[in-house]
Amino acid sequence: MINLGTYNTLRIVKRVDFGLYLDGGDEGEILLPKRYTNPQMHIGDEIEVFIYLDQDERPVATTERPLAKVGDFACLEVAWTNQYGAFLKWGPMKDLFCPFREQKMRMEQGKRYIVYVKVDDESYRLMATAKVDKYLADERPPYKHGDTADCLVWQKTDLGFKCIIDNRYQGQLYDNQIFQPLHTGDRLTVYVDHVRQDNKIDVTVQPTGHQHTLDFAEVLLRYLYENDGRCDLGDKSPAELIYDRFKVSKKAYKKAIGDLYRRRLITITDDGIKLA
Repeated sequence: MINLGTYNTLRIVKRVDFGLYLDGGDEGEILLPKRYTNPQMHIGDEIEVFIYLDQDERPVATTERPLAKVGDFACLEVAWTNQYGAFLKWGPMKDLFCPFREQKMRMEQGKRYIVYVKVDDESYRLMATAKVDKYLADERPPYKHGDTADCLVWQKTDLGFKCIIDNRYQGQLYDNQIFQPLHTGDRLTVYVDHVRQDNKIDVTVQPTGHQHTLDFAEVLLRYLYENDGRCDLGDKSPAELIYDRFKVSKKAYKKAIGDLYRRRLITITDDGIKLA
């Protein structure tokens, strides 16, 4: 049995002028068009292919890797629209359909939207839905403080950005933890701060805790050695200047200063810090 909209390992059973036929089990033979074949593919070999539906709604294979597969959240651009819905660019030759009933707002050509890719239960067709909330897991996430995770930036809120964590859970990235421009569709590695009672995850773009402070303290110490023992940024300097130079938050910078000061490695002056 093949899995539509994802990767399958199938055996080559026949070569024809326009490609290769693969054993699709109950689905019969599935075509891998010639443009996706190479001389190293032989009858009897097993190859990994992505299965989707062609213009006639027949299963077809490709060795191209789409931007998303069934079960994925992704930010996709609208290629075109018609009276039935929007068609999204996702990699394969045939664009991914998002009907009007699955849109939160009317999608516009050229704009990008966060969607979830699924197989329609009624038509057995691949489709996208912008109503992603109901496809996020509601069980308790298995994270602890300091864990790393993959993050898809979802939408701007008054507090910061909603995020989708590890293609499964809802997260929140707060404005006071953001030190770089972010946009819907950005992907980045984040650090778990804590899992809330409602099972949503608060995350940060920088490591948290004592170990991160110690690590950056050594970076700051090395900076001082390489810059005549001085740094013109102190604990009252603007957060933007600190981030531009060191790519850390003001909080992390102040903690590192405190650590170096307690170790008697630096002195604090009116115009910054310097080696003791």
